[in-house]
Parts: sequence; structure tokens; C-alpha cells
Amino acid sequence: MTLWTAILVAAAIAFGLKLAGYLVPASVLAHPRVKRVTAALPVALLAALIATQTFTVSGGGLTLDARVAAVGVAVVALLLRAPFIVVVVLGAGTAALLRAFGWG
Repeated sequence: MTLWTAILVAAAIAFGLKLAGYLVPASVLAHPRVKRVTAALPVALLAALIATQTFTVSGGGLTLDARVAAVGVAVVALLLRAPFIVVVVLGAGTAALLRAFGWG
């Protein structure tokens, strides 16, 4: 399979999935279980993204770097009910400071 064939197949699959979403009957989408699952999906996807971007595996072991500390500081700020922009700035600042001191 060539690269362009793979790209076209992936595009067709993506289009098919989007089209299938429009073709689902409204009665299926109104079911309480479907509503609960779709409400939880963004949280689950964000948690998975944070986990995969924060904890890396290299050389056969788990690598802990500035990102782990930054996420920890952000979690503490969230628990203290800090505004979102403060959480982001604290996390980014923590990572920047730790990287500046050589813990990369």
C-alpha cells in the first residue's frame, strides 16, 4: 500500500465515521446511558492525553521530568480552586523553572 492509498483510505474512514454520526437516530442519542457516556468522554480523553504526554517511557523505564512536577502543581492549584489561567501559568512556570535549573 502506498502512502497516498493509506491517506485516502484513512480519509474515507474518517468521513464514514462522521457520516455515521449524523445518521444515528435521535432516539438512540436520547437514551440516558448514551448521554452519560458522551458526557464523560471529554474528561476521559483529556485524562488520557495528560497521562501520555506527562509520563514517558524511554530506555525501558518510566522517565519523570519537569512535566510531572508541573502537572502536580496544576492539580494542587485546581484543588485550591484557582482560576484556570492561574493553573495554566503555575504549571507552565513550574516546568520552565525546573528546566532552567537542569531538570528537563
